Amino acid sequence: MKNICVFCGGNIHEQMVTAVKEHEGEVFIVENVPAGVCTQCGEREYNATVASKLESILKERKAVQRKELVPVADFNLA
Repeated sequence: MKNICVFCGGNIHEQMVTAVKEHEGEVFIVENVPAGVCTQCGEREYNATVASKLESILKERKAVQRKELVPVADFNLA
């Protein structure tokens, strides 16, 4: 049985992704996250176990290995 994207009807395939999440004003980059990714529109979906672990990582700052400088642009100034 194939997983179908709820947004566009494309096929969902499991792969490892890098998730960029915001929590309490801070941006977190979480690498090697298992996700279902639509081959047509790129929409990502996370199962309940993965979503719960992501939430735990953000709240408790678990598994933070390093900090990186990330460029920030203002859309209105471009």
